[in-house]
Amino acid sequence: MIVRTVLCLALITGACAAAEVPPKLPRAAPAQAGMDATRLAVIDQLVVEGLRRGEMAGAVVLVARQGRTVYLRAFGHRQVQPAEVAMTTDTVFDLASLTKPIATATSIMHLAAAGRIQLDDPVAKHLPEFAVNGKQDVTIRQLLTHQGGLTPDNALRDYQDGTENAWQRIWALPLSAAAGSRFIYSDVGYIVLGELVHRVSGTPLDGFSREHVFGPLGMTETEFLPNEMLRRRAAATEQREGRWMCGEVHDPRAYLLGGVAGHAGLFSTAEDLAVYGRMMSQGGRYAGVQILPADAVAQMTAPHCAGEGMRGLGWDMRSGYSSNRGDLLSPRAVGHGGFTGTAIWIDPSLDLVVVFLSNRLHPDGKGTVNPLIGRIGTIAAAAIETRAAEPSGTAAAAEGKTLTGLDVFAEGRCVSSCEAAAEGKTLTGVDVLVRDGFRPLQGRRVGLITNQTGVDNTGVSTVELLQRAEGVQLCALFSPEHGLQGTLDAKVDDMRDPATGLPIYSLYGENRTPTAASLEGLDTLVFDIQDIGTRFYTYISTMGNAMRSAAEHKLRFVVLDRPNPINGIDVEGPILDDGSQSFVGFHTLPVRHGMTVGELAAMFNDELQLGADLQVIPVESWRREDTFDRTGLLWVNPSPNMRSLAQAVLYPGIGLLETTNLSVGRGTDTPFEVIGAPWLDGIQLAQALNQSGLAGVRFVPIRFTPNASKFAGQPCGGVNVVVIDRSRFRPVRTGMEIARHLHQLYPQDWETKRLNGLLSGRRALEAVLAGETVDAMEAGWACELQDFLHRRSRFLRY
Repeated sequence: MIVRTVLCLALITGACAAAEVPPKLPRAAPAQAGMDATRLAVIDQLVVEGLRRGEMAGAVVLVARQGRTVYLRAFGHRQVQPAEVAMTTDTVFDLASLTKPIATATSIMHLAAAGRIQLDDPVAKHLPEFAVNGKQDVTIRQLLTHQGGLTPDNALRDYQDGTENAWQRIWALPLSAAAGSRFIYSDVGYIVLGELVHRVSGTPLDGFSREHVFGPLGMTETEFLPNEMLRRRAAATEQREGRWMCGEVHDPRAYLLGGVAGHAGLFSTAEDLAVYGRMMSQGGRYAGVQILPADAVAQMTAPHCAGEGMRGLGWDMRSGYSSNRGDLLSPRAVGHGGFTGTAIWIDPSLDLVVVFLSNRLHPDGKGTVNPLIGRIGTIAAAAIETRAAEPSGTAAAAEGKTLTGLDVFAEGRCVSSCEAAAEGKTLTGVDVLVRDGFRPLQGRRVGLITNQTGVDNTGVSTVELLQRAEGVQLCALFSPEHGLQGTLDAKVDDMRDPATGLPIYSLYGENRTPTAASLEGLDTLVFDIQDIGTRFYTYISTMGNAMRSAAEHKLRFVVLDRPNPINGIDVEGPILDDGSQSFVGFHTLPVRHGMTVGELAAMFNDELQLGADLQVIPVESWRREDTFDRTGLLWVNPSPNMRSLAQAVLYPGIGLLETTNLSVGRGTDTPFEVIGAPWLDGIQLAQALNQSGLAGVRFVPIRFTPNASKFAGQPCGGVNVVVIDRSRFRPVRTGMEIARHLHQLYPQDWETKRLNGLLSGRRALEAVLAGETVDAMEAGWACELQDFLHRRSRFLRY
């Protein structure tokens, strides 16, 4: 229950009337808020390209962090017909559905905080007319999360003969689904909530939100029915009744309800919305004014299961409506979009607010901006140079337990209708398969692609589990690079498994794709191998080749998913040049892709048009930001030289270098944690790297002698790469910085002719050889990386 906090402006009329109006957020250089100006500048390129493609006539973009505006730009025009008017940063926009969280839901939470309503009250308790046609039990909370069972929109003709008749028809609407049973995004539900604010408070929604939210925050440019001064600088949308709508609500139902409705009708500016965002990220407080109690904000931004997605109270989190969500935002981020081309995302974990306002409907109603908004949010998050640790208010977090992506920390407690696994341990795909009685494989003749990493959370192999599963016939095994036991560092031959007597067909020998003979008698291929989150680790190529073969031979392909051990958020490096595909580069991915094998399988199937009958058994109780140590799972070396999580974290950057004449530690006890060569001066290189400003890592000069692999038996000078802050460490940036210094310090000794073997990015290679800074290198691949993040977003499951 929300604490019944007495709010100064809410409950004591006029008591604070003389208080000074809070200011807008101060402007600051990005560096003052821990952000990289070069990365933020990529936003300019994306918006200009969007204008060129006709996605909108103009836009205003604002990024704020730590209570300071670090980026604010206007692009294009606020109006192009009948005459061009340049866009300005103070342009007023029709927010459309941003009205729902910012005006309506915030007002509802204000009333709840004051004890005037309870969120689980039936709506009919306050609006008796609503109770007809089965709606008597629909609650306020269900309407806030679009789970009240109401239709998305009733007919426009219901509104065309006056507001009184419109309300009679709204009250008479039947349910489209049982209350609480389905997520149905509903404008009608928010129209009802707007009227509930009016009925309970005695003040219409526009007046209530102005008095209790916008006024106290100093949001003087945020209004329903904007005044003449605001209308003069409003962005145009479309034409109505022969006039261009400027400062007039675009939504036809809100217009027919007089311009004030719970689902649409609010107007505002970027700087006003930044103030609101700051208030939300600071527990309901801004400039000394408490708009909502902290626990009300926590409830408002806590996740609720909504169909297959997550919603807050009024807010989107991750759902089918989240295509405008930045890929690198934290699980705590909340946001919303508006039909007119508007969006706001607020991320308390990153202390970040991103506002995008456009007139995408002007002049012809054909613009589209959601993908652009998502990319801008990703850039904003990627521009943060230092990230605070995730709050850990729950007992589960204190005990180091893994929680699902549906559970976030909100003022010391987590509110979600979806539960984590009972003990907080991540369940892999095979764990879920076993728990669910092997149902997806019942009656199937199975070929299993696996190795030593294919085990359940008790360490029992997937081979053994499938062999003894009732109703499942395990007929053949397939092994990737390093063989079924993961001990080989050479070509792998076909053989027979001594434990089961089953044939083992090698996918790293004469054939790297299952042959027709090996698939004979099978109707299903199952893939269960732990990947390492790096493009050139070959297991995902094995999976892709096997998917193609399964499609050709009409077999089902089942992926038993596993967590990305180095987390599923961070994405780094150049995209593989199209045309450079190989067994160490199956698809056009960045070096560090931030995806699970199940997500990659879906991407491969779609983008490469494989046509596989694909089924992914998902992991459970894993958050994208979690590295392997947060899962509670047993670490099994994925390959002979991948012996720890520390090495996996380093691998995307250090592994890039091993096609050159540089030892990356193979033949030592710490592969990928050391680099060196007989010609290398470890003291000199360590000094240069420690002075380079790389975050989260230090370099210690060493000497070592590999006992195998490159430079076996030869003393090498080198460095030990020590990660001191995993949250700040960026392995690919580190690898490129090492490459830059090797080329600069040892131009005659370090051979770069094969550097592109794993890098697979000609532009990045040329940047190293030209001596460019790593900042310049990253800027060179920033746009293609943003395109990948947009591609990737369609396939993320967690």
